[in-house]
Amino acid sequence: MKKSLTYPEGSWVALITPFHDKGNLDIDGFKRLVDFQAANGTSGLLLMGSTGEPTSLSYEERKVIIEEMVPYCRGKIPVFFGVTCGSTAATIELARLVQEKGGDGIMVVIPPYIAPPQPAVYEYLKSVCQSVDIAVAVYNNPARVIVNIDPSTILKLLNECPNLVADKEAVPGVAQLASVMEGGKGCLRLLCCDAPNYALTIPTLGMGGHGTANVTGNVAPREMAELSRPWRSWEDVVTGRELYFKYLPLMKAAYSATNPVAIKAMVKLMGLPAGDPRPPLPTIEGDKLKVLDEVVHRFKLRERYAEGREVPASAEKMNVQATPFQEACEPQGTT
Repeated sequence: MKKSLTYPEGSWVALITPFHDKGNLDIDGFKRLVDFQAANGTSGLLLMGSTGEPTSLSYEERKVIIEEMVPYCRGKIPVFFGVTCGSTAATIELARLVQEKGGDGIMVVIPPYIAPPQPAVYEYLKSVCQSVDIAVAVYNNPARVIVNIDPSTILKLLNECPNLVADKEAVPGVAQLASVMEGGKGCLRLLCCDAPNYALTIPTLGMGGHGTANVTGNVAPREMAELSRPWRSWEDVVTGRELYFKYLPLMKAAYSATNPVAIKAMVKLMGLPAGDPRPPLPTIEGDKLKVLDEVVHRFKLRERYAEGREVPASAEKMNVQATPFQEACEPQGTT
């Protein structure tokens, strides 16, 4: 087991997958987006999460992304790669490729559509965790994959898989987060999505959670870095509440259409590499695009992130590398 695992904290941006005009992968665009995030306070990146359109990518394209982006990101910014495929075997193959190339970690969601029962969910996640030595984050997104990962399943995995470092929650209720926080006893990083209809950011940080795995950071990385800082003082609480409502219109715009339709349109409006979503996802045009452009203009995002503008010293990276934390959380046997 590798002794140095990456434990996510702060703002982890779920990066879009940029395409050329003809719909093929834009690897140079990917690199430009990574540099943009690394320069603007983002703690880490999630590639090929739901925002990265993984179900529209071929298996070979996903391998290309891993092979190209792991070495490019090394030393710049930590990155976890979404590796979920339709089968356990294919998922493990991609996970091992990330490890082989020297990646920081992987993110695993339940394969969509098949709706496995909870014991099968546990076996799937355990098999993937135990197939690699690098860090693993589970991603609970029942709205998209039908099945919830129960807190008891997550905590059982935590006890048996020492490389399970984080849980990203995208659920419509806070009780799940509370159960994970209580049972994790400080040994599991809790991140939430920034979807306004779930409104999990304030409850997550208030319970001692560690940050967000967010979509809005694709266009507002410094803003989401501010908002995603864990609360460690009363000043953090007051500031976090103010920032949430300040940036709520941005988050609403980012989720105003099926993810990643709206955020890709906003990235394009920023002049950054994006391309259109792959069909059957639509593109945003006309009046709906004007609304998004008004939000970009309102927050002065194009001016704020103009190429060559100096990054303020306050835009600091917040990734935490585990040393004593990891040693204190070795598994205590089976459950």
